[in-house]
Amino acid sequence: MSDEKVLKTAVTEGGAGSEQMPASSASRFVRACLRQPVDRTPVWFLRQAGRYMAEYMAVRKHHSLLEICKRPELAAEVTITAAEKLDVDAAIIFADLLLPLECMGLGFEFQAGEGPVIHQPVRTAEDVVRLRTDRTDELIYVAQAIERVAAHFKDALAMIGFTGAPFTLASYMIEGGGSRNYIETKRMMYRQPEAWRLLLEKLATVLRDYARQQVEGGADVIQIFDSWVGALCVEDYREFVLPITTTLVREVQAMGVPVIYFGVDSASLLPAMKETGADVLGLDWRTPLDDAWRRLDYGCGVQGNLDPITLFAEPDLIRNRVRNILAKAGGRPGHIFNLGHGIVPGTPVENVQAVVKFVREYAQETQHG
Repeated sequence: MSDEKVLKTAVTEGGAGSEQMPASSASRFVRACLRQPVDRTPVWFLRQAGRYMAEYMAVRKHHSLLEICKRPELAAEVTITAAEKLDVDAAIIFADLLLPLECMGLGFEFQAGEGPVIHQPVRTAEDVVRLRTDRTDELIYVAQAIERVAAHFKDALAMIGFTGAPFTLASYMIEGGGSRNYIETKRMMYRQPEAWRLLLEKLATVLRDYARQQVEGGADVIQIFDSWVGALCVEDYREFVLPITTTLVREVQAMGVPVIYFGVDSASLLPAMKETGADVLGLDWRTPLDDAWRRLDYGCGVQGNLDPITLFAEPDLIRNRVRNILAKAGGRPGHIFNLGHGIVPGTPVENVQAVVKFVREYAQETQHG
């Protein structure tokens, strides 16, 4: 997507100072990312296409997760189905965080009950040197899926592309999968700083090119997932992660799209994460939205932050929690309603749909109250 498209979507339709914005979900979402006035709070969900949805599971009966990711027609199908079923303001492309590892020469597989497993983890400087950065074109299937979704929705919905963040992908590469204490990751950070820096630089190179493919395919916004950054103390984040993450964020923004930056269990890191210059910071459910935004001096947008397990509650409790979050946002430009993490398997679809309804009900009440 070109700079011209972003400007058209986010600025010319009414101007930044207008009180009432047009009802296009695409323009509403992009404007919210840029902290510009909107007619109501946009809403979408982390992991909105997934195992809680019968339509997705019907596709999974015949195709593996990676097969869905690598076949643009399948990735587009599950992306579109979820966005339409939930009636959200944005679709996020169905893909896996670890896809860039393959084009860097690091294979992985999903093992039942264990998640992704990398059989030859990166542990030495020599391992880092061997990683490739010249094969990002192999990931073009994600951009091709985005093209299909963007063509389907046109401007009716915003299109979100995404990448993992350098730290989170590095931690997967080093640990060989998920981890509780990230011992091997921190060992490389502390004891092999040159190898660590080279690893993050290589990742940033690949992720920048990967994001560019997605933007050129039609993504209106790029979300950068730093899922495991909450494992770091503020000092380690600033010294070992912030510089390269800032570079990646700024390079993606230079492509003409806003950036959402999200990490789990990251409340203590939020002021430092803001220094990346990301347009929006995703908040998990552990910190009140108003407290977090105040700590950020309202200097960026915020996304979140309903506890995803709340979706198992009765509708009245869900409604109250939704309204509480919206009240904490106070109608300030720059809030995107979402969960504080992804939808989990077994979540009742009707409760997810109810959240969208409650967000819109609140907007109508506050506009006419």
